[in-house]
This record gives sequence, structure tokens and C-alpha cells, in this order.
Amino acid sequence: MNPEDLGLPHRPPFVFVDTVHEIEAGTSARGVKTFAGSDPMFAGHFPGNPLVPGVILTEALAQMAGLAAGQDGRRFLLSAIRSMKFPEAARPDEQISLSAAKTGSMGGLWMFETRATVGDRIVAEGVIVLNEATAV
Repeated sequence: MNPEDLGLPHRPPFVFVDTVHEIEAGTSARGVKTFAGSDPMFAGHFPGNPLVPGVILTEALAQMAGLAAGQDGRRFLLSAIRSMKFPEAARPDEQISLSAAKTGSMGGLWMFETRATVGDRIVAEGVIVLNEATAV
């Protein structure tokens, strides 16, 4: 499934989910992203030893959480990043599996446990909080 067809408001070059494999609207989502080695960000991010920046992995997980929220006609914005960790590096051209599962909500805030893995290696995990956006 194409993330843009599922309501992700982002557009290239700021879409950090390639494919959504599973989605349970309002609960969870799983998908993948592969960052091409030719992406300009790798020219300056540890030249000779490139890795996917943690902030980019976090944004990919926030986008997956937004897809997991999956509420027709409602948009969510990143409100907080809690306890995000990067135990191992993700490299260019590796397929990164992304997952987000809702763990709670209060008012307009939705909390998601998120994880990014490459094979059996955890490359990012933490809690992301989204808030329901008001119309602009």
C-alpha cells in the first residue's frame, strides 16, 4: 500500500515510508523504508561511513504512527518524542522495518510505541506522541 493513498499528508522528498504492509486503523501499522545510498544527506553525514540520521528515523516512525492513527478526515502532528533510543546504526540501502502501536490516548493526544529494525537489529525505538491538528 502506498502511504500517500492512506492519508499521509507528506509529499516527496519528505515521505519516509515506502510501503505499508499492515494497518489497523486507530491501533497499529507496519511498513518499510529504504534510504538510497545516492540520497544527498549521506554525502555529509559521516562521509565514508554513512548512516541514517536518528532524526530521520524518528520522523519515519512518526509518519508510521500517523498512519496507524488512521482517522478519516483527521490529521495528526508530532507533539512529543519520548525516550527515543538508537541502539545500532541503520545504513543506506538497508530495508528498515517500521512499526507503531497505539498505547493510549487522552484528549487529542495519542501515544505510540515505535520501533525500527533492520533484520533482527533494533536501530530505533521509543514513544511518539501525536496531537490532533486543528484545521488551518
